[in-house]
Amino acid sequence: MNKTVSNHDLEVLMESARKKGATDVIVFDTSDIVVEDHLADRCREPRCSNYGLSLSCPPYVKGPSVMREDLQTYAHAIFFRIEVPYYGLHSDGHREIFQLLHETVSGIEREASAMGYTRSKGFAGNSCKEVFCYDYLECAVVSGKGGCRHPMQARPSMSGFGIHVAKLMEKAGWSMNRKQADGSDSGTTSVCGLVLIG
Repeated sequence: MNKTVSNHDLEVLMESARKKGATDVIVFDTSDIVVEDHLADRCREPRCSNYGLSLSCPPYVKGPSVMREDLQTYAHAIFFRIEVPYYGLHSDGHREIFQLLHETVSGIEREASAMGYTRSKGFAGNSCKEVFCYDYLECAVVSGKGGCRHPMQARPSMSGFGIHVAKLMEKAGWSMNRKQADGSDSGTTSVCGLVLIG
C-alpha cells in the first residue's frame, strides 16, 4: 500500500530543494502535469543531437504513454526551477548548471525515499551523457560495457516522456526568460526539475 503524502513532508522537501539551489519550488497535483506525444517526438524528428546516446533519453525511455499511466499512481509532484544567467546555458559553464539540476532532482528523490516514499522518481533536463559522461565516447549502459557511471545523480529527461514543462511553468506563474530592460538576452532563463512523490 502506498504511503499517504503529508503536507509537512512536502514542505520539508520543498525547503530542501531551495537549499540545494532551486530558485522557486511548487507542489502540483499530478493531474496538472500535461503529457503530449509530439513533445517526445521532437527528440526523434528533428533529431536531437543527444538522441540514443544515453539511457535517460529516447529511444531508451518508456515515453508519454507509460508516463500517463504512471501519473495515475501518484498524487503529488514537486516542480522547481533554477534561474541562471541566459549566457550560462550557451557557455562552457552549461554542464555545471545541468549537473546542479540533476543533483537537485536526485537529492529530492532520495530524501523522499528516506521518508518512506520509496516510489518517488525524478526527471531533469538534458542528456546525462552530455552532462556527466561527455568525456566518454559511449554511455556504458547503452554500449553494454557496464553499469551507469553516475547512478546517484543522473536522471531521465522530461522531454523524452512528453512532459510539457512550459505549461507547468505557466501554471506556476513563472517566466522562462527574463530579459534585461534593453530587451537583450543578457537576462536570465530557467532549468527545471520534477519529482513524483509516492
